[in-house]
Amino acid sequence: MLRLTELKLPLDHAADALRPAICQRLGIADTDLIDFSLFRRGYDARKKSAITLIYTVDCTLRDEAAVFKRLDCDRNIGPTPDMAYKVVAQAPADLKERPIVIGMGPCGFMAALLLAQMGFRPIVLERGKIVRERTKDTWGLWRRNTLNPESNVQFGEGGAGTFSDGKLYSQIKDPNFYGRKVLEEFVKAGAPEEIIYVSKPHVGTFRLVKMVENIRQNIVDLGGEIRFEAKVDQLLRDNSQVVGVELAGGERLMSRHVVLAVGHSARDTFQMLYDAGVYIEAKPFAIGFRVEHPQTLVDHARFGPNAGNEILGAADYKLVHHCKNGRAAYSFCMCPGGQVVAATSEPGRVVTNGMSQYSRAERNANSALVVNIDPEDFPGDFKKNPLIGMDFQRHWEAAAFVAGGGDYSAPAQKIGDFLAGRPSTAPGTVEPSYQPGVRWTDLGSCVPTYVTEALREAIPAFDRQIKGFAMADAVLTGVETRTSSPIRIKRGADYQSINTRGLYPAGEGAGYAGGILSAGVDGIKVAEAVALSMVNAEKNLA
Repeated sequence: MLRLTELKLPLDHAADALRPAICQRLGIADTDLIDFSLFRRGYDARKKSAITLIYTVDCTLRDEAAVFKRLDCDRNIGPTPDMAYKVVAQAPADLKERPIVIGMGPCGFMAALLLAQMGFRPIVLERGKIVRERTKDTWGLWRRNTLNPESNVQFGEGGAGTFSDGKLYSQIKDPNFYGRKVLEEFVKAGAPEEIIYVSKPHVGTFRLVKMVENIRQNIVDLGGEIRFEAKVDQLLRDNSQVVGVELAGGERLMSRHVVLAVGHSARDTFQMLYDAGVYIEAKPFAIGFRVEHPQTLVDHARFGPNAGNEILGAADYKLVHHCKNGRAAYSFCMCPGGQVVAATSEPGRVVTNGMSQYSRAERNANSALVVNIDPEDFPGDFKKNPLIGMDFQRHWEAAAFVAGGGDYSAPAQKIGDFLAGRPSTAPGTVEPSYQPGVRWTDLGSCVPTYVTEALREAIPAFDRQIKGFAMADAVLTGVETRTSSPIRIKRGADYQSINTRGLYPAGEGAGYAGGILSAGVDGIKVAEAVALSMVNAEKNLA
């Protein structure tokens, strides 16, 4: 097959315009184009009045060699790479050991799925509940101000990504097309087929719930075992080798291959691992607020007269500003047509996050508006205590809880008041979407001073890119602290902990991913490493 990139057509092109455009670009007759399929569809919105769609297509031709020879100098035409996933190992029929996967987020369930597909019958341990029950507990916080520390936005089947915009794109390098494997498995599990080819695919919370359930059933059908409300309390080691885990109820499960995919908020698990002697180091993250604007404002700023176009959908943005105080302020996890949600996992703290449904039809756009934090900013010696970043996060989450009134309501402030340095006392034209509710105040007490300074400088700069971004009635809601893990559980080239053999740190919590797709890709890489190690171990025993 032949891959053709940078094929540009107007936004309003006819439904049947793609085939003749391919033939014209390749200089072939229609009869010479046997078939074609979409690999990617993006858009160029730099000229708002004339937005173009940009296609990458894979074509089957009658005389492919002749076309290659004639168009040899065209860098946008080449052979289609082999993107089919191929397993790296197969479990022996008399498998003596089963791998353990801790965590059922996107990294954990992709690792478990791959191991199951290779015949290793993994045991998955998830501290939270199945996704339907977890959803009820999450709504308990949003509607009734009641937090379940083991079943919430952070903990439970599907991981933190279940209550998000469901973004399925990443900037990671992916020469082996693992991302394609993730997307294909998601489509098999019920995700829309368009996620395979649109440039910025997303699923949305409601569709993610059903998709996660189907992946779970697939793992079980392939011989895997999944246990919910199964919190790992201890890592069992023999010198520097993992030999198993101990659950909160005292049960021990023995295995020399343990995948750790616990997410970025499993603070008690990080403490347990550190106490057990696993090597951990502090890493940077970011903190700030959630910002909300009318979605129509963002649509018009990005798409001009084409705002509302069905193909373009709700507009997003990605912003960054380098501040005079040396900080970088930037948008993160932008959720078009979504809502701000309560995302704490610990009592007495307020944490915000963003969420969208597949339709992205809510009236507000929201995004994290954050500033980089380095380990040197933590109050204490991060080299002596690599978990100190967790204490830093907790401090500001507790401050937000107090500023919000102590009932899991969140502190909020209008941008106009924030820029002027005065507290807000009432909403304006933008109604905050955070549940269980907001308390109007001054957000200055909820983040370090340098974060406030950086955001006050950055917001007017962002207004020059998104006209109306600094609108006085736009809403800031605090506090956003869980942008990424505050620690990294360092691993070697074989994906094992550098000082604990058999422990495979993976995904966001271990510091190796930053979103659903990248976490899923990391799960595949780790599953392959586990499979190869187990096959080699079986051979050595034989």
